[in-house]
Formats: sequence, structure tokens, C-alpha cells
Amino acid sequence: MQQLEIIAFVTSLVSLQLALVLYIWGFIATAVKKLPAERSASRFAVPVLLLAWLSLTITLVAHGIQVGHIPATDMFEFSLSFGWGILTAVLVFRLRQKNDVVSAAGALLALAMLIYAFTLPARHQPLSEALNQSWLLPLHVSCAIIAYGLFAMGFVCGALFLAGRKWSVALLPSPVILDRLGYRSALVGFCFMTAVIVIGSVWANIAWGSYWTWDPKETAALVTWLIYGGYLVTRLALGWRDSHSAWFLVAGFLAVLVTYFGNYFFGGLHSYAMSGLSSLPAVGLLLFPARLLE
Repeated sequence: MQQLEIIAFVTSLVSLQLALVLYIWGFIATAVKKLPAERSASRFAVPVLLLAWLSLTITLVAHGIQVGHIPATDMFEFSLSFGWGILTAVLVFRLRQKNDVVSAAGALLALAMLIYAFTLPARHQPLSEALNQSWLLPLHVSCAIIAYGLFAMGFVCGALFLAGRKWSVALLPSPVILDRLGYRSALVGFCFMTAVIVIGSVWANIAWGSYWTWDPKETAALVTWLIYGGYLVTRLALGWRDSHSAWFLVAGFLAVLVTYFGNYFFGGLHSYAMSGLSSLPAVGLLLFPARLLE
């Protein structure tokens, strides 16, 4: 099972890189040779993304079988799950809006998360007492994975909206489309983030005897929730549809990253989710992952 996990993980990494190469090749062909997107190399990128998603799903299932619980209890496991959430959102967005730039940007974020996971040690340890909640753990982390994946795509839409306002890029979707996709991702992600906080509060009361402790990770999650809540309020109540709304999407995802990586800087009751970083040169082994085969 461990060998299957390794092979599937490597396949997902290589597939994501290949998909990005195909997208870049397609962009160049479209810009230089004036080829339509449906005839450029980028048309092969989506099947490769599907292969990456399937491989990453197998990785998570294989790892979960080995450890005996949902693979999202330390930084290595949740990095894999985070990448899976982003990649899932990319494919869902692709069904709604067939634009290669949006898909490529989302795939790049997913690849970055998997590269980060590659630098972390894979530990097969039993759950701590605080984490050993059979129904709360899957609910809490599943909602977080969905919310973070949607927020990542909202960030992509917001960043591309701002880029389109500053530079004229023919490959970008229209600002109206980017605004609509960003809004939908933020709205659904906000609902799941609300569930994350509510379920986390119930869990905290069971594990630590209090619904809210102002733990740094809890506080960062609340700030994230407030940013996206502010985005929705200003959009629905004030009718914002411009760069101000796009900046909310960018700031919100930065808050997501602070929430995610906060364990390294703030500690607190959530510090059990940390895994030590291995050396950064491991990233250079991405196409020849000997470390995984040890």
C-alpha cells in the first residue's frame, strides 16, 4: 500500500507539471502562431489534470488506509488534501468556464501545495487524544478542504481580474466572468468556512473544555471568515463589482495561508498538527524522488 501511495503521488506531481507545460505551450502557440485554443497543445491539459486528480485521490486513499483515519491530521497530510481540494475546484470551474488561464493558474497553486508536501516527512502515527473524534475529524477537515480549495480559485479569479484591469491580456476571461466566478467561489467557500468554525468550536469544547480559546489558529480562521464575510456584505449590500471586491478575494486567500501555516509561527493548542520541514533542496528532486523510495 505504501508503494502504491508513492507511485500515485509521483504520478500526480509529474502530471501537474506536464499539464502546466501543455498550457504554456498552448498560450505561446495562441499568441505567436495565432492558433485557436482548441487546436493548441492546451487541449490535452485537461485530461492530464484529470490524471493528476485521480492519482492524488489514490494517494490520499492509500495513505488513509495505512494510518487508519482521514489523511488531514498533520501538515504533510493536509497539504496533500489542500492540493486535492484546489485541483477539484479547478476541474469543477473548468466545467463551468472553459478558460485555460484560470485552469492553469489553479493548477499552479495545486502544484505548489504538492511540492510543499513533498518537502515534509510522511509520518504514520496514531491520532492524539484531541484528534481522536471519529465523526468530528472527517467533518471538520472535509469542510476546510472544500473551503480552502474554493478560496484558492476565488484568489485566482480576483488576481486575474486585477491583472486584466492593469494590462490588456487577450487570453483572460472577461471581468464579468471573473467577477461572477470569484463571487460563487467565495459564497460557497464562506458557507463551508462557517461550518469549519462551528464544528471546530464543538470539537474544542469536547477536547479542551471550552468552545473558544482564542488560540492563534482559531483567531486566524475567524479573521479569514470575517474577510470573506466583508466581501459578501460589500457586494450584496453596497453592490461592489470592481477592484475593491477583487482585493477582498486576494486578501482572503492570504488570510487562509496565514491560518494554514500559522502553526510554524504562533504555536498554540493546534501545534499537534505540525510536521517538521525537511531541507528545501528536496524540491530539486521532484522529477527524481529518490527520497520517497528510501
